[in-house]
Amino acid sequence: MADAEKTEQEKRETLKKLVKDARIGMLTTMTADGRHVSRPMAVQDVEFDGDLWFFTYADSDLVAQVRTHPQVNVSFSDEKQHAWVSVAGAAEQLTDRAKAEELWNPMLKAWFPDGLETPNLTLVKVHADTAEYWESAHSSRVVTLLGYAKAAVTGKTPDAGENETVQL
Repeated sequence: MADAEKTEQEKRETLKKLVKDARIGMLTTMTADGRHVSRPMAVQDVEFDGDLWFFTYADSDLVAQVRTHPQVNVSFSDEKQHAWVSVAGAAEQLTDRAKAEELWNPMLKAWFPDGLETPNLTLVKVHADTAEYWESAHSSRVVTLLGYAKAAVTGKTPDAGENETVQL
């Protein structure tokens, strides 16, 4: 089915599946001096609803960069599906024990050896403003999904040019 024929819900479901299948994203932040820095991060909430969740250390460069420049990008690549996703949004550091318990999985002990009791353990939440995905190695067609934030402010879906737009 061509992207133009997909419903808004089908586009959202495709995006969710692509994020879930990829699982590891390259989270890009900006340093205080304006350089972009990317690092691989495992998404913890695979039921993508417009928010991406990551565990990290409260004293990490990532958290410092998010505090200075909250606008970030998370990109995903799924070679098996020949699909790519780019999610742009605002990030924030959160200390939320209940959410950490909800998102925790035993595989995280490789990075956080004391589990949820690891000193300085914190969450970073990225709330998506926009998302784009490409589904085929042979396609240059991009689908753009615009998030709740812009629609909530303007009361209408922003114009994204010739790309498809859908609310997350």
